[in-house]
Amino acid sequence: MSAQELRDKTPDQLREELANLKKEQFNLRFQQATGQLENPARMRQARRQAARVLTILNEKAASAAE
Repeated sequence: MSAQELRDKTPDQLREELANLKKEQFNLRFQQATGQLENPARMRQARRQAARVLTILNEKAASAAE
């Protein structure tokens, strides 16, 4: 999902997306620990996507504070 698509979402939708990404990160770490991880690059993608969501949330919070 691109940053522009994230900017179109509401803060509640972004928080939900962030929660889903955090769950996915947990599951990927668990798979890696048990040796069942098929796509190691997905861990990096999930981490970066979570960072994008947090960045957009912070942007929205800063603009609302003004």
